Amino acid sequence: MLNIKKKDKVVVLTGKDKGKEGEVLKVLSDDNRVIVSKVNFVKRHTKPTQVAPGGIKEKEAPLSISNVMLVCPKCGKPNRPKFDKLSDGKKVRVCRKCGEIIV
Repeated sequence: MLNIKKKDKVVVLTGKDKGKEGEVLKVLSDDNRVIVSKVNFVKRHTKPTQVAPGGIKEKEAPLSISNVMLVCPKCGKPNRPKFDKLSDGKKVRVCRKCGEIIV
């Protein structure tokens, strides 16, 4: 089970965007990478088509999942969540700093 999911708020730990926060748009679990909004922009040169004009477009590129850390929605601090089981046997992520369940 990955500790980062889609729509989680994360902070970037390394690279040119170190310290920036953003929301996870997509998790590429096969490659252990994530795409974070407004982080790690790259330029792509596109040819014109009948639908869209060509030009230089900017978009987010994937980051390694080890270079981002989950931010707790309650306390607002980045941490590595621990996993606990509820009474019904469901596995949940729990903040190590404030003890709150991360949904």
